[in-house]
Amino acid sequence: MKIERKLNKIDARGQAIGRLASRVALILRGKNKVEYLPYLDIGDIVEVSNIDQLKFSGKKMEQKKYHSYSGYPGGLKTKKMKNLSAAQILKKAVKDMLPKNSHRVNMLKRLIIISSKTGGNK
Repeated sequence: MKIERKLNKIDARGQAIGRLASRVALILRGKNKVEYLPYLDIGDIVEVSNIDQLKFSGKKMEQKKYHSYSGYPGGLKTKKMKNLSAAQILKKAVKDMLPKNSHRVNMLKRLIIISSKTGGNK
């Protein structure tokens, strides 16, 4: 079976981060296609532009924190959302919405994030 991957361009200007991430994850996984099968990676390529103009509601930038734990005593690391770039926030949100299996790495490779300031990849 030959998989044809199309390029989907999404403009992130004025969109909420969660709604954008769920739309991107759906396309990366291939659930928008008729021939979708959960055990195959048939998703498309997604290019997100104007990432710096995302909309964050409420006080998320000051209050939301991301935690990572190494497993060792005292190994809890915390980062605030305001210290991360918009590209990092979107990539983490999309990663958490994809299935936790061997296909996730290849799906994330097909996510292209373009900043409106630099015009290049992040």
